[in-house]
Amino acid sequence: MALTPTLTWLDVNTWQIDLDAADLGKKRILVDPWLMGDLVFNNAPWLIRGIRPAPVPIPDQIDLILLSQGMNDHAHPETLKALDKSIPVVASENAAGVVKAMGFESVTPLAPDDEFDFENTLQIRALPGSPIGPFLTENAYLLTIKSTGLTLYYEPHGYPSDALKAIDRVDVVITPIVSLELPLLGPVIRGSQGAPELAQMLKPQLILPTADGGEVTYTGMISTLLKQKGGLEQLRSQLKAAGLTTQVEPLKPMQPFTLNIQPLAQAH
Repeated sequence: MALTPTLTWLDVNTWQIDLDAADLGKKRILVDPWLMGDLVFNNAPWLIRGIRPAPVPIPDQIDLILLSQGMNDHAHPETLKALDKSIPVVASENAAGVVKAMGFESVTPLAPDDEFDFENTLQIRALPGSPIGPFLTENAYLLTIKSTGLTLYYEPHGYPSDALKAIDRVDVVITPIVSLELPLLGPVIRGSQGAPELAQMLKPQLILPTADGGEVTYTGMISTLLKQKGGLEQLRSQLKAAGLTTQVEPLKPMQPFTLNIQPLAQAH
């Protein structure tokens, strides 16, 4: 039986990927986990504070933690401190430093173009992701399910890299579809620009939106200044105008979504 992965959006940037690898058993990957407590940067809740209405229960089984960035909204300190430190972590070089300092026992930092084979089930390739200031670029990831060839690209800020031009096609893209912009400073998240760019570059079968606050609310000075651009209908209109058949599927938090699609690698 072919492996059919299940994705669960746990709000904002957090995803749970469940794989039933037949003879290798079930595998669960937790991506950029923020499950409990507030989201605060630099101990300044007056600046911006993300509030979950209720904590998300820690999954019974976590086989791998995958971190795209070392910022608190991707490597959330309170959540990571609550997780079992024996769980293996694959992370950007910046995020690897964060979790090593917390005592995680098995940490694999990936620079762009590095790869990691997760238990002969999932191939993880790091790609250039979001620029964080002038001197740091964090990770995006290309995930390939080895038993089927199904491919999934994840980058949570809407910054597609030129490195993607060397990739033929991808089945599923997880990316923001809304931009959040600050006056004078420009976009913090550039989903309204990045999502159509990714669609043109990778021609995915499916786009799954991320980074939006489904049930999360924000307070603080920055939250009052952020301007939102784009959205579902705009992206669908852009895809249609470009002659692309890519579908966009907005998910609800905590509701599993089974990827019942045929990998492009098998469609030819």
